[in-house]
Amino acid sequence: MSKLWGGRFSAKAKTDKLADKFSFSIEYDYRLAKYDVVVSIAHAQMLGKQKIISTVDSKKIVSGLQKIGTQIDKGTFQFNPKEEDIHSNIQTVLKKMIGSAADKLHTARSRNDLIATDMRLYCMEEIKNIIYSIKQLQKALVTFAENNQDVIIPAYTHLQAAQVVTLAHHLLAYVEMLERDCLRLLWAGVGADSLPLGSCALSGTSLPIDREFVAKKLGFNNITQNSIDGVSDRDFIVDLLSAIATLGMHYSRICEDMILWVSAEFDYVRMDSSLCTGSSIMPHKKNPDITELIRGETAALYSNLQRVLVLMKGLPLTYNRDMQLDKPPLFESVEKAKDMTELLTKLFLTLKVNKARLKERVNDEYFLTVDIMDYLIQKGISYRDAHDLVGKMVRDVLDAGKKLSDLSIAQLKKYSPKFEADVKKVFNPQTSVKIKKSFGSTNPSLVAKQIKKWKKVL
Repeated sequence: MSKLWGGRFSAKAKTDKLADKFSFSIEYDYRLAKYDVVVSIAHAQMLGKQKIISTVDSKKIVSGLQKIGTQIDKGTFQFNPKEEDIHSNIQTVLKKMIGSAADKLHTARSRNDLIATDMRLYCMEEIKNIIYSIKQLQKALVTFAENNQDVIIPAYTHLQAAQVVTLAHHLLAYVEMLERDCLRLLWAGVGADSLPLGSCALSGTSLPIDREFVAKKLGFNNITQNSIDGVSDRDFIVDLLSAIATLGMHYSRICEDMILWVSAEFDYVRMDSSLCTGSSIMPHKKNPDITELIRGETAALYSNLQRVLVLMKGLPLTYNRDMQLDKPPLFESVEKAKDMTELLTKLFLTLKVNKARLKERVNDEYFLTVDIMDYLIQKGISYRDAHDLVGKMVRDVLDAGKKLSDLSIAQLKKYSPKFEADVKKVFNPQTSVKIKKSFGSTNPSLVAKQIKKWKKVL
């Protein structure tokens, strides 16, 4: 096809078809269409206000772009795969619509600062969308926690049963993780919130543009301070991809818990059938495929961050065509993050707890050894001596398949004269969670306060 912006080339010069296929970006940057329109509208209004182009031409351009924007919103805009990118798609349609006035739209701007502006607007909007969806997931978790405050579960270190906690306390750990994710996303939004339009190709322009006017029109709180940095900066994309990668890491951990908990070996919870699949050969199977796929898809979130970091690391200032390739990983990570969040929200809105199984599971007295040790410490025994003493009790009793609670006070006193009748109160999981006193612990009253706080915050 003829070269875009090809005045420097001879009339016969054509771009190689394979080169066109290799370099065109419309197959993915069509997602930026609505941003490209609103940026161009603000730019055209500024050109008219500053009398860089006539008011008549400015109004023609704005009117044409508004019609294109309506088509994009309705899904009726026809993207031409033979056009190089979204900007040329819109420019071509605009010219057919309003004539030669469209040729003035690109005054005092370059595709370099235009695409940087489009991308920042995209990131700012999608950050808001992802945060909103995370908040819905947090609400689902808090509701699930509130409805199961009486449930006690095993907690693990090294995937070995360690102590008991309330299920609500465990769920609120997820809420805390997600809150940090929101903060990281907000920071990425701060990094994106500067208007680069007006940087032009790299050095700015001699025309009397008004960047503050455009920034206000587009909702930017700042304008970039250096035209070179304005067209070459992609840190805001790296920040967003980094935040999404960390979000994915948290989702993977949550999914790993759920995959274990729904297994027959654990059987702590039951996942809704709408989020499970069957086996092609084993009729009894109910596989937690969605959680497994979320766990697996986090690999793409990590690799997308690496793709952009590696892409950018060797680029000299300012703009290089390589930077076109920042879009596929960004778009993929944003879309996967939103899908994962929505699916996890559905998971926790429909998840059922197997209370009978958990009640049976937490009766294992291995869970209570730290509580017995704390009992002895409160009686004046040193931490080291209490640790050794309880370790001997475990070896003699629990490892032999017996129960500590079956020992008489006389038998307990053989281990330490500090044991009294009140130690018997320690031998149950309900007491174990209730005797915790430290702020942030699994104490049910403290957990209830945390639930109340989160309900208010969310």
